[in-house]
Amino acid sequence: MGEEAWLTGRFEEDRPRLRAVAYRMLGSASEADDAVQEAWLRMSRAETDDVENLTAWLTTVVARVCLNMLRTRRSRREYSLDSLDLYGPGPGEREGAGPVDPEEEALLADSVGLALLVVLDTLAPAERLAFVLHDMFAVPFDEIGPMIGRSPTAARQLASRARRRVRGGAPVPEADLTRQRRVVDAFLAASRGGDFEALVALLHPDVVLRADRSAGPTPTPLLIRGARTVAEGAMAATGRARYTQPALVNGSVGLVMAPRGRLFLVLSFTITEGGITGIDVIADAERLRTLDLAVLEV
Repeated sequence: MGEEAWLTGRFEEDRPRLRAVAYRMLGSASEADDAVQEAWLRMSRAETDDVENLTAWLTTVVARVCLNMLRTRRSRREYSLDSLDLYGPGPGEREGAGPVDPEEEALLADSVGLALLVVLDTLAPAERLAFVLHDMFAVPFDEIGPMIGRSPTAARQLASRARRRVRGGAPVPEADLTRQRRVVDAFLAASRGGDFEALVALLHPDVVLRADRSAGPTPTPLLIRGARTVAEGAMAATGRARYTQPALVNGSVGLVMAPRGRLFLVLSFTITEGGITGIDVIADAERLRTLDLAVLEV
């Protein structure tokens, strides 16, 4: 077998792991494929005869490629948060934007967890790399440190900080969280299924929905009152529900909308014994950055 054929076969053995690393780092199937392809190009040009652990070497290459992509992403967002329309087409469905592949969205939600990707997207690139590589792929901090130009101790601290962000803190009692989760899950199921009457049943008759000006269809903040009116708005946004999953929002159960794993909109709920009394729709970039988001345990 020639050297090129051997290298190709060896790379294909590691491709699933490399794609998994890149996918969790980037939250995008297409970007993960780009990162893995870049790793292949670098491998094909490099002298790897003296590399003792090719899997570790390739993991390092992919991680560094992803790190560069994340840093670039932070300097330019792919979509404008200020251009979201509360009841219009979802991100990626607007004129001039590429369509979001529903199968890719399902893969994001099922294989990794959309809420986890959302929280990871709030981390600094170095934090995200340290957490993903160590906590998800058991890469030692001795190897992670040089990737980000830090000591192993500093890399450990970054992963610990990221872990706290991912897990969050829930000041709400467990029983209340369980009740909130049941209501929010039902709201999401009714929205996805287009069940108008089920939505109305979950809402208090005097429910108030507030949406900031980045979320609404008008340049001013939006305020809607009444169960049937709010439910009609939710029905108009049914297509967006497939990009949405429950998460902890400031310690309470809410919903995050994240096409391609990127946070665009958050629904924060006020829930009482009488049902949902308030919904706060948040899309303003500054407000989103102040939210304490965490993964909701199953």
